[in-house]
Amino acid sequence: MGEMIKLGALESYLSRPKDLGPWPAVIVIHEWFGLDEQTKSIARRIAEIGYLSVAPDLYHGELCEFSESDKAEAIKNKYLPTAPTELQGMFDALKEYKDCNGKIGCVGFCFGGRMSLTLGLNRPVDAVCTFYGGGMQNIFDQLDKLKAPVLGLFGDKDLSIPVGTVEKFDQILNTVGVEHEIIVYPDSGHAFFRDTDPAVYKPEAARDAWVRLTNFFNKNLR
Repeated sequence: MGEMIKLGALESYLSRPKDLGPWPAVIVIHEWFGLDEQTKSIARRIAEIGYLSVAPDLYHGELCEFSESDKAEAIKNKYLPTAPTELQGMFDALKEYKDCNGKIGCVGFCFGGRMSLTLGLNRPVDAVCTFYGGGMQNIFDQLDKLKAPVLGLFGDKDLSIPVGTVEKFDQILNTVGVEHEIIVYPDSGHAFFRDTDPAVYKPEAARDAWVRLTNFFNKNLR
C-alpha cells in the first residue's frame, strides 16, 4: 500500500518495501494524465521489488482520463514550466528523507519520461529510465550533462516518438559517452506499458520492459 506525503513542494505517493529500511529510492513520474491509479500501481510494484517508491504529483491534484487528450495537453502545458524545478526540490528532500539510503533512481512515462531525463540533467540521479519520453527531443542538446546510466524503452509504432527520433537519442548518448541501453519493441505504440487501457497495452513488451527495469535498478541502485 501507499500514502500521500509532502516532499519539497510536492504531494507525493509513497510506497515502502516490506523489509526494514532505509532503502534505495525510485522516483516514479506520471504520464500527462496526472498522478492517477495507474502510476500509483507502478509505484507499488517497484516497492515490492525492494525500493522506496515515490510518485510526485507534478499536476497538483489535476487529473484527466485516457480519452481526454486535449485536456491532457492543456494540463501538461500548464505545469511544464514549473515541473522540472519542483521535481528537483523533491529529489533534494528525498535525498535527506529518513527512509532513503541516499541512492536514487527515476523512471517516467510519456511526459514523465521526459521529466525523468530532465531530472538526470540537473541532479545526481544514480539511474535514469525513460518510457517513451514525450517531447524528449527538446532536451537533446543538453544530454551531455547526463552522468547516470540510461534505460530507454520505446515502441516502433509510436507516432509521437518515431523510430528515427529514438535512433538519434541513441546516437547522442553514444557521442557524449553515457552508458545506456535503448530498446524498441515491435508492434508497440505509445503507452504500451499502460495495463489499464487495453487499446494501447502490449503485454509481451510490458513484461520484457519490467524485467529490464528491474535488472537496471538492481545493477545501479544496490
